[in-house]
Amino acid sequence: MLNTPGVPRTRIRIKAPPKRQHAPESEDSWQTLATAITQIHQKNASVLSYEELYRIAYNMVMRKKGSQLYNGVREVVELHLKDVAENEIKPAFGILSTSSSSASRTSNDMPGASSSMSDGNSSFLKVMKKVWEDHTMSMRMIKDVLSYGDKWFVEYARVPPTYEMGLALFRDTIARSPQHPIQAHIQKVMLEQIARERKGESIDRSTLKAVTNMLLSLPDDKSNDSVYVVDFEKAFLQTSSEFYKIESQMLISQCDAPQYMKKVEKRLNEEQERTQHYLSKDTEERIRKIVEEELIANHIRALIEMEGSGLTSMISENRIEDINRMYKLFSRVPSGLKEMREAIASQIKDMGHEINRSVDPSTLRSKEDKEDEKGSTLNNSSAIAMKWVEDLLQLKEKFDNVLEKALAKDKSFQTGFNEAFELFINSNPRSPEFISLFIDENLKKGLKGKTEAEVDAVLDKTITLFRFIKDKDVFERYYKQHLAKRLLWGRSVSDDAERGMITKLKVECGYQFTTKLEGMFNDMRISADTMVAFKEYLDVSQVQRPQVEMSVNVLSAAFWPMNVSSSPPCNFPEILTQSCQTFEKFYFGRHSGRRLTWQPNMGTADVRAQFKAKRHELNVSTYGMVVLLLFNDLAEGECLTMTDIESHTGIQMADLKRTLQSLACAKYKILVKEPKSRDVNPDDKFYFNADFTCPLARIKIQQIASRVETDSERRVTQDKVDEERKHQTEAAIVRIMKDRKRMDHNNLIAEVTKQLTPRFVPSPAMIKKRLEALIDREYLSRDEQDRKTYEYQA
Repeated sequence: MLNTPGVPRTRIRIKAPPKRQHAPESEDSWQTLATAITQIHQKNASVLSYEELYRIAYNMVMRKKGSQLYNGVREVVELHLKDVAENEIKPAFGILSTSSSSASRTSNDMPGASSSMSDGNSSFLKVMKKVWEDHTMSMRMIKDVLSYGDKWFVEYARVPPTYEMGLALFRDTIARSPQHPIQAHIQKVMLEQIARERKGESIDRSTLKAVTNMLLSLPDDKSNDSVYVVDFEKAFLQTSSEFYKIESQMLISQCDAPQYMKKVEKRLNEEQERTQHYLSKDTEERIRKIVEEELIANHIRALIEMEGSGLTSMISENRIEDINRMYKLFSRVPSGLKEMREAIASQIKDMGHEINRSVDPSTLRSKEDKEDEKGSTLNNSSAIAMKWVEDLLQLKEKFDNVLEKALAKDKSFQTGFNEAFELFINSNPRSPEFISLFIDENLKKGLKGKTEAEVDAVLDKTITLFRFIKDKDVFERYYKQHLAKRLLWGRSVSDDAERGMITKLKVECGYQFTTKLEGMFNDMRISADTMVAFKEYLDVSQVQRPQVEMSVNVLSAAFWPMNVSSSPPCNFPEILTQSCQTFEKFYFGRHSGRRLTWQPNMGTADVRAQFKAKRHELNVSTYGMVVLLLFNDLAEGECLTMTDIESHTGIQMADLKRTLQSLACAKYKILVKEPKSRDVNPDDKFYFNADFTCPLARIKIQQIASRVETDSERRVTQDKVDEERKHQTEAAIVRIMKDRKRMDHNNLIAEVTKQLTPRFVPSPAMIKKRLEALIDREYLSRDEQDRKTYEYQA
């Protein structure tokens, strides 16, 4: 605007030009679009102008003709699809059964379809694939033309976008056509193709994949699922279940367990591959569950118990691969591993009880009846203990191997195995003694064929068996007895090996368990120092030097298993009595107030014996020495009966019997017994065997080797253990009550059991008796208001 000086301002208004009225849209605009859509369906889209068609659709939406446009497109597409169904799909049916039952045929009908029909069905699927691809391509082009309407009209009118509308039309007009049984035929043909493939025939997977994608792309109008799930998958799963039910029954009757499992693996892999190649991935889990249910879950017991090839046979024959296959298959179903675990545990128990029966006294007695005079008395030798433990170690190694290589070190299986081993090991009342004897044999000198490293490896395995023993205090008593003999008789393979074993036991049970064992070693060390001092004493003192060179081990009564309250009866020869008196004088001079009790049952002696051929040095027990010295006073050809020997020596009959057996019935017969037999009776006669010969100058006469206790001896041992348990139980009760001051009965029982379980498992009745004893001795009292509550009396 220009301003002239001195001239008033004038507001000038410029009017916008009037809007031009659009020329009326030609009535044939829609026809142009309809014709274009038809051209698209006929694949003549190249002659069309996208910009022109888009403008026409745009103008119709702008002129509020969107509804006419949307419905018009719908009608054109629907008419086209009906024409396709009639003229393209229907002729591809081939031999078509219009019966509604065609959709519900089972997989047992499918294999009977003729080859020509199968080929026709394959062609039908190819037609469906082509029709679907043509339709989706056309709808994408139509969608592009109507993109403006999809952007503005569809949201306003709340109708599906063009492409989705096309999918719904395809579903309702083709896939679920009310005029033609296309739906049933698609299902029937797809199922037949799958049945053919299950029979091992080749099929067109790519076409099946395309049809599957078609069904997956079509939404179901009554649910959130796809047409694939509603129209095909349900029927597929049902027919598959029927197929595998029949196949499993056939296979279980024709195959052994390994063959059956291999076929199951094959079917599982096939179904997985099938879903990956041409079915929905979501179907994989559903079909897998059906195969697992029909082929595995329904036949668990049959596979486990199958005669000659089931789980028992697999384990017996060590078929690791088959056991692993069963484990993997059974892990797929809920109760599979539980059934398998229980079956293996049951087999462990059966095999373990069989091992126990092999060393049962009644079984052994029947075997002994068949032994000749030279045979060993199996029931009283360490052979049964060795055999029992070795059999157990082999069994444990066998199932450890199964656990590691076939069962993936499954913790639940390991727990089940351990419970089974614990059950049958503790069902053998001799198990603590047997394991101790086994360790004893492996820690002795002269063990042939094994290095220290190999012995240590065996002992490591033995510790695994030791863990299963509930009555560890019983084991401790036997171990102390056997260790005492090894130490006192100089039979240990080495101190390092002995201490190594004690360390293993300490790791398992704690330092309290091995305190006495370590005390035994300490006594041996102190005894060695004492003997050095004794020799110095003899050198410097005026006392007469003993005629017998003697080595004495001074043992603490608290550590060693022998009964030190009295000396075992034995009449020492005068020459030995003098030596003992000399040592006592030396010892009491250094340790006033102490008492020595001689234990001849635990000693050894070196005796020089002159035979006709040559002189030999015999290493025998102290009892053996006392017996042999009796024959010094006999003329050649004279004899002594067992009764005579007992009266002269004072040795108890049981010990004397074992001593005479070692001298007259073992490998080296220093004495000759009449009559000849392994049994020793009071009237048997014994002669000095002057004709004895042996290439060895020094001979070790084994005092009856580590052996299994007799029933009476075991009862004595158990009585001693029971007595110790009383004291241990009372001590535990007092410790707990001193700390808690007041506890109810149930909690006290539980706490005492917990504390004592590392050594033994006390029964509630036993604990109750010890509680009563402590109440009587006024260590505890009952609460006057609550008789089930105990109070500690300081």
